[in-house]
Amino acid sequence: MNNEIYNENNKEINSNSSNNNNYQSSQYRYSQNEIKQDYQYTNQYPWNNQPYNYYIDINSGASHKKPKRKYRFLKALGFTAAALLFGVLVGAGVHGYNYLTRPDDTILVEDDPQANVIDIVETDGTGDISTLPTKLSKDEVVTDVSDVVDNVMPSIVAINSSGVYTEYDFFGRKFNQPIEGSGSGIIIGQNGSEILIVTNNHVIEGSTRVEIVFSDDTTADAAVKGAEAKSDLAVLSVELDDLTEETRNTIRVATIGNSDEVKPGQMAIAIGNALGYGQSVTVGYISAVEREVNIENVNMALIQTDAAINPGNSGGALMNIYGEVIGINSVKYASKAVEGMGYAIPITDALPMINELINREEVKAGEQGFLGVYLDSSIDVNELYAERFNMPMGVYINDIVPDSPAEKAGLKQGHIITGIDSQKIETMEELLNILSYRRAGDEIKLVISELENGAYAEKTLEITLGKR
Repeated sequence: MNNEIYNENNKEINSNSSNNNNYQSSQYRYSQNEIKQDYQYTNQYPWNNQPYNYYIDINSGASHKKPKRKYRFLKALGFTAAALLFGVLVGAGVHGYNYLTRPDDTILVEDDPQANVIDIVETDGTGDISTLPTKLSKDEVVTDVSDVVDNVMPSIVAINSSGVYTEYDFFGRKFNQPIEGSGSGIIIGQNGSEILIVTNNHVIEGSTRVEIVFSDDTTADAAVKGAEAKSDLAVLSVELDDLTEETRNTIRVATIGNSDEVKPGQMAIAIGNALGYGQSVTVGYISAVEREVNIENVNMALIQTDAAINPGNSGGALMNIYGEVIGINSVKYASKAVEGMGYAIPITDALPMINELINREEVKAGEQGFLGVYLDSSIDVNELYAERFNMPMGVYINDIVPDSPAEKAGLKQGHIITGIDSQKIETMEELLNILSYRRAGDEIKLVISELENGAYAEKTLEITLGKR
């Protein structure tokens, strides 16, 4: 049962989708640094993975049916004056720098934040929170959700992050930019030594320091246990020893719902660190489920809601009327012609990856595998370069270590690394992150793009990592 998440009947939760409502009329992005016309949003957000194995204990006790990036700093040629206080905003959920590349009418703004048992609480009802509604009659209309909010607020945290972003121009010149931002997170587990918090990957990606602000306004530094760009999920940990007794008694592990049973028309509550000012609450309805949205060339089946999802909300909770987490706020579609289109990652779909991130072990530096490319001279082919030079996004290789595993496998100058195994790679940060979990002797499939007859063709190289 290790490393799996079970419901109260001890059956593995099925994250497969059943509905196929497609929504692809627009190309969505939650580029952390993206502004459009009058819109200004921010986004930004260490890596300290340690070996843990957790058994996820799903507790039930309810009375009602219960019902997946890096800073794109080259996307714009200028900064916005109104964003000077926070840097420049990124996405609908984080504060930081932003660059302009959206079509004239549309932007996707990120929702811009061991006792060997981690209690991720999943119930089909109200759990042990006695003040939540246990049954709603057919004719009952809920207009006041303050009791629900009061009970779930200790489970939600604000996230502040900072770091230095290193950018290379096409000639290999290096530039450093200080960045900071804000987002949200959900407390999903606690054991004898730490608490675990889930958020969006784009909230913490690229950061060197992550600070958690709890519901009682106390703060503590967090470590990143694991993160995955494709699913846009990250798990953070905070040591209990870093918290006061009062804070430990205040915080609460969130109750996890079943997003597979969410239906359009049901009430939705969004909680998050809007604009970095602190926790706020918005209320709306589920507009659609399994809405297929293309975000940075990755198709994601998301929950659509008209509950306002504002900058700083990334990683916060989308909840049902019973106070159960049904989604992780992730992206917002913004346009002069569009109102109320926010999206959340379904929690049931996210649980397997959350479990994997909790248990993922980062290999010590001396034991990590050696690929053999000089990253200092390599270049991130971001969207701007990709469009201008008709190149795939990824890591452009300028130099390779002689007689290295990479050279022996056929990697050459001018190749663009676009993936390792099943994981997409667009930046050097992502490449280094993936390699930090690979040991010497591990075999990887390196996906590259090679220029042939004026066009790039994808190839896969099988490489056995060497010793450093």
